Amino acid sequence: MNDQLTISVSIIIVNYNGKQILPDCLNSIQKFIDIPNYEIIFVDNASSDSSVELVAVNYPKIHLIKQIENRGFGAGNNVGAKLASGEFLFLLNTDTVLTTNILPHLIELMQADPQVGIIGPKLLNPDGSLQISVSPALGIKGEYQARKMHRDYQNISHQDLIEQKFQEIQEVDIVVGAAFFIRSSLFYELGGFDENFFMYFEESDLCQRAQHQGYKIIYTPHVSLIHLKGYSIQKAANIMSIEYRRSQIYYYQKHRPWWEQLLLRIYLFYKFFAEFITTNNPNSRKILVLLFTFKKSVVKGYLSN
Repeated sequence: MNDQLTISVSIIIVNYNGKQILPDCLNSIQKFIDIPNYEIIFVDNASSDSSVELVAVNYPKIHLIKQIENRGFGAGNNVGAKLASGEFLFLLNTDTVLTTNILPHLIELMQADPQVGIIGPKLLNPDGSLQISVSPALGIKGEYQARKMHRDYQNISHQDLIEQKFQEIQEVDIVVGAAFFIRSSLFYELGGFDENFFMYFEESDLCQRAQHQGYKIIYTPHVSLIHLKGYSIQKAANIMSIEYRRSQIYYYQKHRPWWEQLLLRIYLFYKFFAEFITTNNPNSRKILVLLFTFKKSVVKGYLSN
């Protein structure tokens, strides 16, 4: 797999308790990736389902890294990137399945334009339908636009129109992290993922910082792969719903003006206060506590403006 001294692509896979889906992902890489100079770096985030044993026994050529604790998706990728030798990094979720050799096209796009820093390929649902995998820049307006696009796509009468928008290579603000192709030099320049994001918004933050450095984010529909979407998250949905809001608040603190931070917190307060009162949902209570934890920084930001 990596007989040559020069590695062009390092495929980094971060795993947490994905034993059931790992064979499909790893077998598809072995079946379809047909370039001589790539490597696979597998970072296990302290799984308890014998994922490590599965990889060690059945995929001995994979570079296996065993973490002693789960520090999140971004931190896991950062660990893998530190050991990567490739000119490009291909960050791949465990719940993806390749159906073609997509790397030559991604490499070609990178080499054709030095200002292209990140590329997201087309993602498909298991039934072959389009999975929306791009987003406008996140903020009050951007999140509204993204959610509207996802809602509209659930309407059969709108699907053809939306799919037409994604028929050509185009510059976008954000591509999702399920299949994330990036120049390693840019990844290192940016310091990798911000590890304050345990899960969610980390790729949005990285795309935002790449754009600030003058790089383009590209979506290409000319190559695709299947994404099962949220396999690991479904196992801990309640915890992840809280983590989503924590990451959302942190992202707004990093990138959005004070008034958007304030609007977000007001919205979240009323949304989860009402939910807590009517259902006594403990997750709603935890999110309310989280909002008050951030309250001091919000007020400080408001007064400083």
